[in-house]
Amino acid sequence: MNQDIVNFVILPLLIFTARIFDVTIGTMRIILVARGKKLIAPLLGFFEVLIWIIAISQIMENLSNWVSFVAYAAGFATGNYVGMLLEEKLAMGIVGVRIITARSGHNLIHFLKEKGYSLTYTEAHGREDEVHLIFITIKRSKLKELVETIKNFNPKAFYTIEDVRYASNGGMEIEKKPIRLFKLRKGK
Repeated sequence: MNQDIVNFVILPLLIFTARIFDVTIGTMRIILVARGKKLIAPLLGFFEVLIWIIAISQIMENLSNWVSFVAYAAGFATGNYVGMLLEEKLAMGIVGVRIITARSGHNLIHFLKEKGYSLTYTEAHGREDEVHLIFITIKRSKLKELVETIKNFNPKAFYTIEDVRYASNGGMEIEKKPIRLFKLRKGK
């Protein structure tokens, strides 16, 4: 095989791919550390650094190969993007949602209760009018559905979403399932 093809095509593609993997793993590791997952985060860290060492060793052996530098940087950027997409798809953890309705929130509150959401609400004073302040803690996987419901009932409602590291089970159904990054099929 032509050495130029190896140096300027194959090697940069391998470096690019390695960086995608190690940065994606790193993104997931950081998220898991923030959520207090003490067992899986160090394991991901091991593979993240192992892949990084392999990629950087190839860069150091080929310091005159500018295409490898570009592949390294592009792999880093792409790995960040892929990591964020993966984290979004996995929708791990729970979130706290605070909703402030600009008009009466009774219909929204009633609908959310009927749908089984555990919530707390109170009447409050807004800048100009009376408002309802609604607090909900839910699984992150159900967030999209909740936001759509809020927008349907009150498109001008103000809401904030915050990651919750831990919540006691005070009436909310929080599943305590282990985080699985990959699903294994039985019998294979």
